[in-house]
Amino acid sequence: MSTVPSWLRSQRKSDLVELADEAGLKDYESLKKSDLEVALDEHLRANESSLAKKSRFSPFYTRTGTGSSSSPVKRDSAIAAPNSEGESKPAKPRARRVTKVADEVSNTVTDIANRTPRRNLALARSVPLPPSPAVVADAIDRRTAVLRHKVGNAWTNAGLTERAEGVRESLSTVVSIEALIFAIEAFSLRSEVLPQRYAFTIPAIALLHTPAIPVSLPDLFLLLTSSFWSPFTLWLLTSLAVPLAFAYFFNLTLKSKSGASHSRSHSSHTVYRFDPLTFNIAKALVAFLVYVQDVKFGGFVSEDNVDRIRSALPGGAFGIILGASIGGLATIYEAVLKK
Repeated sequence: MSTVPSWLRSQRKSDLVELADEAGLKDYESLKKSDLEVALDEHLRANESSLAKKSRFSPFYTRTGTGSSSSPVKRDSAIAAPNSEGESKPAKPRARRVTKVADEVSNTVTDIANRTPRRNLALARSVPLPPSPAVVADAIDRRTAVLRHKVGNAWTNAGLTERAEGVRESLSTVVSIEALIFAIEAFSLRSEVLPQRYAFTIPAIALLHTPAIPVSLPDLFLLLTSSFWSPFTLWLLTSLAVPLAFAYFFNLTLKSKSGASHSRSHSSHTVYRFDPLTFNIAKALVAFLVYVQDVKFGGFVSEDNVDRIRSALPGGAFGIILGASIGGLATIYEAVLKK
């Protein structure tokens, strides 16, 4: 394969495509620039007789030393040309060698300049670059969706939803509200009738840098004395026993059951063994008489016990009345919802 002339190497690929199309070269679309140069050079040399006459290809045949410009007739006339007196004088040598070298140097520089950006582009493509913000956002969204799906599955498998629903259903009753109010009163009274007493000390641990911690426990020995049982019995009677007795004998829900037995909606009616509305009314009335009006009931109620209970419960006597009022409102609200 012959060396590709510098004139072809200096052309861009778009120019080479135009030359190949004009010269009638076939199947050149998939060729690279270097392959296209070689194919075009061979095609122009093979079809010199028909393409040398075209001005577009004259630089190729002139610089490669082919074509009519280097025919034997012109070479002879260049060697010896007769003057006006009939004498032949030697032709002056052309400075084609210098021009050719200059053209080759120029074409080489142009070719390097054309190829360098492609090499730089290939190098830039090989260097790993950070992803775009859109790619990062998509990755975060995918990870978040996976994490949310795993947390949801863990929550479902643990059965926390069913347990929460069960706890809510258990607490959404009048009995639960009454039990909560009773527990608050009992916890507040415990600090008065069973106060904390020092029991022992947890020693300091130097390895964990923890100080000595004193531990106090309820004084259970007071359970053997009247200091515990006198105020506790009075509170238990006024907050639970007496109101329950009134709620049992004055049960308005039993009357509602007998009246609703002839209607179609009796299935939604709730019958209590102890009427919650009567219970709260009786509790508020007894608390008002004992803790506000200081009624002694023939000396059965001790003033000292009343003072201890009033000082221990949150809000004193009015705290007990407030708890009874809340229970009564809850009872009325439940009855309205079931109508």
